[in-house]
Amino acid sequence: MAGGGSAHTPDGKKKARIEIIPLIDVVFFLLATFVLFTLSLNKIESIDINLPVATPPRPDQANEEPAVIQVTEGGSVYWNREFISMTELDPKILNYAKTTATPRILISGDDRAKFGPVVEVLDKVRLANVKQVSIETNYRATVR
Repeated sequence: MAGGGSAHTPDGKKKARIEIIPLIDVVFFLLATFVLFTLSLNKIESIDINLPVATPPRPDQANEEPAVIQVTEGGSVYWNREFISMTELDPKILNYAKTTATPRILISGDDRAKFGPVVEVLDKVRLANVKQVSIETNYRATVR
């Protein structure tokens, strides 16, 4: 063997040795693979979208508080801290939408409210054609 590829211990046994050349080959292969992969990422096309723009409230609208609909753990519904049944909610929303110039509704749920009743309330608000709907994500104590 040219170059003395193996080392021997004094007792004549072969000593294990790490060959660096194959390791360098593997590292360069991985480097080339990642470089080619990242170059192919530039060919991904994107879709242009129009993001909504927030508008500040008008001066006549600044003092108006939104109507608050709160859903509790048992599926009970409160309209501005007043307990109502789910069947009474439709007329309340429709009346509010007709009597208010710019109806705004805030939907809230307590910390144990189920998702289903909250979505049902959101559907009722959307059917009443109320455009300004907010969903509160902070904890609000249940009105009981």
